[in-house]
Amino acid sequence: MATQTLLDVHDVRRSFPRPGGGELLVLEGVNLTLREGEIVGLLGRSGSGKSTLLRLIAGLARPQGGSLSYMGQPIEGCANGIAMVFQSFALFPWLTVLENVQLGLEALHLDPKEIRARALAAIDLIGLDGYESAYPRELSGGMRQRVGFARALVVHPNILLMDEPFSALDVLTAENLRTDFLELWKNGQLPIKGVLLVTHNIEEAVLMCDRVLLFSSNPGKVVTELKIDLPHPRNRTDVKFEDYVDQIYVEMTARRVERTRPVERPTGMGTILTHVSPNLIAGLIEAVAAKPYDGKADLPDIASDLQLEVDELFPVAEAIQMLRLGELEGGDIKLSHMGKRFAEGELNERKEIFQRALMSQVPLAAHIRRVLDERASHTAPKRRFLDELEDHMTDDAAEETLGTIVSWGRFAELFSYDDESEMLSLENPS
Repeated sequence: MATQTLLDVHDVRRSFPRPGGGELLVLEGVNLTLREGEIVGLLGRSGSGKSTLLRLIAGLARPQGGSLSYMGQPIEGCANGIAMVFQSFALFPWLTVLENVQLGLEALHLDPKEIRARALAAIDLIGLDGYESAYPRELSGGMRQRVGFARALVVHPNILLMDEPFSALDVLTAENLRTDFLELWKNGQLPIKGVLLVTHNIEEAVLMCDRVLLFSSNPGKVVTELKIDLPHPRNRTDVKFEDYVDQIYVEMTARRVERTRPVERPTGMGTILTHVSPNLIAGLIEAVAAKPYDGKADLPDIASDLQLEVDELFPVAEAIQMLRLGELEGGDIKLSHMGKRFAEGELNERKEIFQRALMSQVPLAAHIRRVLDERASHTAPKRRFLDELEDHMTDDAAEETLGTIVSWGRFAELFSYDDESEMLSLENPS
């Protein structure tokens, strides 16, 4: 029997103006549906536009292109029947648990007796009975997030939007809250028809979702859809569960291979870099080089061993690939010959390998070195390179990109940097 379509997102586009002119394209050509009885996950790296998309669906912002409809009607503002749970608990510290939960109902101008009855029922449902008069400061992180869930559920929404609701919690608390939520959902105790979950945790997506949509970055769009055909409750140690996790890693790796190839431009000014310290790069290389991996590791396995999530693992792995110290392929990371030499080498040899990699594979690092070599003073202000970068990216991205190159250049002794004067220089000019 066909199920009702709760949400339809068609060809949505969203951008923001750049301070210096032009626009930053965050979402482009986004298409998705949410049907009754589904939990659909949006999985991708931070900055891929997932949270922006949730704001559009909630009616908190408008797209520049495309359309969004809720139960067949265009979304043109905050829609009754769509509620959101945030990553930050977003509670009012001066209100009690009961008062925080009642807020959403007060906006609906319901009878005070009905407001109180529904709020108490939601608090009881989510497992906080007895804490009605407590203030947020008296609660643990997990309990505060339960208040956030109760506040969203009390309005009896058809769609619940969840923006990384477990990411601010410790591992055990997050697992407990996920389990409780899924049990209530599968038993039909929640007053909702469908859930859209934003996450960057691959195992969380496989554990909770019926379908997972993989998002690309810059701009964000759905690039792959994966149906999770597993019964609940799901077991993380089940072979089929692990196969789905592996499949997602393979898909996400494939989408990043070309992006981390060396850039064939004179300055590489359009390449945005995520800040990854040389210590993290060295640490991952050492882990992959050691037993039991011996130079080649399955990404899900090493993520589990090192307790890293996608947002933590992929930037380091991508940096290793960019420097040609390793290769990402098919959900694996494999060290190159130079990567193995790096793992085996003493500090000075590691610095030499890193320096050669920067000069040959990272155009911006080579560009900075050339500028410093050519100047009589062998110095240059940081602002000089930021100005160049800001022609190609946002101010924040330029700061992070240059900060990454400065960190790598200092480790490799390619150039020096003085934070007080904000000047780059050569210690030993050639």
